[in-house]
Amino acid sequence: MPSNQTPLGALPARFRKERVLIIGCGDVGQRSAKQLVGRTRVLALSSSPEKAAGLRAQGITPIQGNLDDSSSLQRLSGWATRVLHLAPPPSDRVGQWSTDTRTLNLVRALQKRSLPQALVYGSTSGVYGDCQGAWVSESRPVQPSTPRAIRRVDAENTIRFLGRTGVRSSILRIPGIYAPDRPNGTPRERLIKGTPVLLNEDDVYTNHIHSDDLARACVAALWRGKSQRVFHVSDDSQMKMGDYFDMAADLMGLNRPPRVPRSQAQETLPLMLLSFMGESRRLTNVRLKKELRLSLHYPTIAQGLQALIPKRDADK
Repeated sequence: MPSNQTPLGALPARFRKERVLIIGCGDVGQRSAKQLVGRTRVLALSSSPEKAAGLRAQGITPIQGNLDDSSSLQRLSGWATRVLHLAPPPSDRVGQWSTDTRTLNLVRALQKRSLPQALVYGSTSGVYGDCQGAWVSESRPVQPSTPRAIRRVDAENTIRFLGRTGVRSSILRIPGIYAPDRPNGTPRERLIKGTPVLLNEDDVYTNHIHSDDLARACVAALWRGKSQRVFHVSDDSQMKMGDYFDMAADLMGLNRPPRVPRSQAQETLPLMLLSFMGESRRLTNVRLKKELRLSLHYPTIAQGLQALIPKRDADK
């Protein structure tokens, strides 16, 4: 007979299969689900009834609810043995600019009944702020400088609190996500518009991860992530932002973007874009490879963007 001491032993047979709940089942969530369907039962929180059929077609069971409405989350408690939380914090709001109320609502809902064994939270590398191009390990103290990064730190703290209640919680700090088959997953539109980048002497280091490798890291962390552990999900590339756009332009057969000094960029570019140009760091990924035992399918951006190379006639 199954033991009541095991996480699934006291449950009816239909519930003994691992159940993974995905919060924020967008591009990366669906790529993660693709690896899990068949091996586990996959559920996803959805605030849009129109998306339910699409989720079911992928083998995902939708659960209706909205992270901004705590009363709609009552059904989440006790469902999942593991949770993958990829939903972003709310946008800027008066009086709530420093708080991720969505993560708080989720954690409170999960605590109402039996807790999941593990929870993986997708955060951002932006929590470090500007590191002036230095190499950054997971032990570096956070120093967020934008409202969105401050809200991410608040979410991380909420996840850490949940970890102290017995849930094996892991935090993934994620840089820029790209993929040729991801919506807005390449800089094509920006290159077509001719949006400038910084001169090399003013430029910043950026970090990237292919959507497929990120999804694989999410799944690995659900089973292999150590409790209260932070992981950088970043590839091996060491590139400045302008060099990245130059390479993408070359691969796509487009013009390279113009280079401008920082002083000119501050006068002409949107504040959101300038915020990315104001932070420079290089993420280490040793924990990703050693502890999560992840071998990257796309260790460099060049390898990940190969699909962008224009197809040519074989006899040319």
